[in-house]
Amino acid sequence: MAAPMSNVDEIRSRVILGEYGVNNVNSTDYPGNYAGYDDKWDFQKFKKNFRIDIVQMDDDTMEFDMVGIDAAIANAFRRILLAEVPTMAVEKVFIYNNTSIVQDEILAHRLGLIPIKADPRLFEYRNAGDEEGTEIDTIQLQLTVKCTRNPRAPKDSADPREIYLNHMVYSKDMKWVPIGNQADVFAEMKIGPVFDDILLAQMRPGQELDITMHCVKGIGQDHAKFSPVATASYRLLPEITLLQPVEGEKAERLKRCFSPGVIELENKDGKQFAKVVNSRKDTCSREVLRHDDLKNLVKLARVRDHFIFSVESTGILPPDVLVSEAINVLLAKSQRFINELDSTGME
Repeated sequence: MAAPMSNVDEIRSRVILGEYGVNNVNSTDYPGNYAGYDDKWDFQKFKKNFRIDIVQMDDDTMEFDMVGIDAAIANAFRRILLAEVPTMAVEKVFIYNNTSIVQDEILAHRLGLIPIKADPRLFEYRNAGDEEGTEIDTIQLQLTVKCTRNPRAPKDSADPREIYLNHMVYSKDMKWVPIGNQADVFAEMKIGPVFDDILLAQMRPGQELDITMHCVKGIGQDHAKFSPVATASYRLLPEITLLQPVEGEKAERLKRCFSPGVIELENKDGKQFAKVVNSRKDTCSREVLRHDDLKNLVKLARVRDHFIFSVESTGILPPDVLVSEAINVLLAKSQRFINELDSTGME
């Protein structure tokens, strides 16, 4: 059982989940607000308290803890991940032939949303007004598909997959056409759609597509197709404190009030006692507050400066690279702001 905090410390560092509302939502630890507390900015203190802990990571997802920062900085980091880390996406679609039932505008929109596997750090932004593009700022893709009848199909078959050829157009049909020296520069890279099985259109014999696409570098702030993440979110670390021992039938019901793995039962002298095992897994549903005989036995809170980040990449770049790039963007924005302050002060 955690040691009790003073009321001031609780207000400063915890968000309290009550029965009828959420308390201590806003940060209040600014200079001069609390007598006896030195809340002025101190770099060494920040450096000591701030940390990033990677909890889980695979090819597409990453969960990490960012501890010791204000919500404004955490939210800025999340927004940068969504909208300011650049990627490559289809920007120009040249439709030379489209006899499918999918309208040109709808097809172009679908193509634009296909995530393209290409490292944006190796490309430059295309200049405004440049229609052609070059090998340093453009990737060219080609989509040429024609549906025909399958001469070897069984005579009594009615399955489109057997009687037609190329009747399903997938993202794997988008082929990379190197521009300039791209074939040599990106010889070891597989440029193209991240996923091969995204359905683009269905056709019947006689229908065909002949399309050229230009992919350029951009950011999600300009269009959602450039966003490198499927999701980027954070939540505060839950904190569950048992105010007194809970045993027997009450312990069983208390366990069921929380997500699996949060509360477990511990055997002491033949009796079952509730124990907080992993409050991180809690969803903060506040189900326990519906029970009159349980709600006063537990305190629900969230740690104000402990953010649990979840990042899911679209597959263009690994999640750890996206986080690093977001940090670089935040550093660049901060440095630009400092430079503006310095130039204003000189004037």
